[in-house]
Amino acid sequence: MSAKALLRRELSAARRLLTAQDVERAAAALAREALALPEVSGARTVAAYVSVGREPGTHALLDALRTRGVRVLLPVLLADNDLDWAPYEGAGRLLPAGRGLLEPDGERLGPEAVLGADVVLLPGLAVDGRGMRLGRGGGSYDRVLARLAAAGAHPALIVLLYGDEVAARVPEEPHDHPVDAVVTPAGSRRFSRG
Repeated sequence: MSAKALLRRELSAARRLLTAQDVERAAAALAREALALPEVSGARTVAAYVSVGREPGTHALLDALRTRGVRVLLPVLLADNDLDWAPYEGAGRLLPAGRGLLEPDGERLGPEAVLGADVVLLPGLAVDGRGMRLGRGGGSYDRVLARLAAAGAHPALIVLLYGDEVAARVPEEPHDHPVDAVVTPAGSRRFSRG
């Protein structure tokens, strides 16, 4: 088993130990901390995601952004694991999708829609001091990050995690892209790219 797979297994097991109350408390703090970042507070368009299970919660943040008039784009998983995007129009407009995900039921905007985002909020399992993110291993966000790089788009890349998921070092591969910042319930940390 690869170093990435072992670390993913370990971090996923730790998340399974969290209670629903732990997740809810962390989600409220994550929303406050994320909204305090200038990149997020000043954004017109944010590409985000709908948290599921024991992932760091995004629901409060999505609603807060929408209330502020921010255009929020949410991913729609395609058959080839790439991501299409659709606008977030409230929790009542989210539908169950494959793999336990929730997706918006609105108009599909195409995979290129992410290029117009000022901020991209990324799911992950860990980030290290260099800003290298460990994703869940499906490759969907690797494609998004490659698409952004190929187009010369430079939105703020921010990963949302629990505090104990900021690691000394995560394994990386040539296709991995660093993020600009991590937000945890206790605060945020910035990384310098390059």
